[in-house]
Amino acid sequence: MTTVEAGNVSFSNSGPLALIAGPCVIESEEHVHRMVEIIRSALGAFVFKASFDKANRSSVKSYRGPGLIEGVRILKTVRKFGIPVLTDIHEPSQAEVAAEGVDILQIPAFLCRQTDLLVAAGRTGRIVNIKKGQFVSPSDITHAAEKVASTGNHNIILTERGSSFGYNNLIVDMRGLKIMAQTGYPVVFDATHSVQLPGAAGSSSGGQPQFIEPLARAAAAVGIAGLFVEVHDRPEAALSDGANALRASLLPMFWERLTALDKLVKQW
Repeated sequence: MTTVEAGNVSFSNSGPLALIAGPCVIESEEHVHRMVEIIRSALGAFVFKASFDKANRSSVKSYRGPGLIEGVRILKTVRKFGIPVLTDIHEPSQAEVAAEGVDILQIPAFLCRQTDLLVAAGRTGRIVNIKKGQFVSPSDITHAAEKVASTGNHNIILTERGSSFGYNNLIVDMRGLKIMAQTGYPVVFDATHSVQLPGAAGSSSGGQPQFIEPLARAAAAVGIAGLFVEVHDRPEAALSDGANALRASLLPMFWERLTALDKLVKQW
């Protein structure tokens, strides 16, 4: 089984549970630093995530982020604190620029079959986190991993974020976590996007945050390398995905319960 190291955070299906956490999108440099401090003071080691551009918003009127250049500049300031950083890319041309400021390049779920994007991410040498598309089976995500690995880069993480279930709904098949782990790569469960209700709020997505922890517990009970959780200090005021974000004040106890469960499962 592969172990992937992002700074002081290790991702291994048999190792301690790792955490990827942060707001959906960069709202401002000040907000990024505030969220970093909130999460770090509560947990210690983690991977900070935030997007410089949300290119797949439901509405053209929705906030997308500060853009590639400014976003990467802000994310670089987080790495100065010794905290590893993740951000997503949407076009091959963004890969090298984004790689200058982050430890992990993320391939969005809707783009997980885009060969040129996967290869460009792989060529940077950075860790590549591939989100399994809502339309892709757990066994088929191996093809996306092979595209990254074709560059000689095997620093790959696979993330489950739910599958389309009719209109405006997602469902998580926990069997998929074990199927994805058969690739040998670390598997992460995205507990917040899995409770998203895509497009259910008309011009934006809705969500059911009350199910974040139940689904996270179920995933941890299966045995995974890490959890991906979008966290915001004021979800009701978030500029993107607030409906399915975990309120930051809930994070310490949430993480305490999840790591206890993870430890129990992995000692068997």
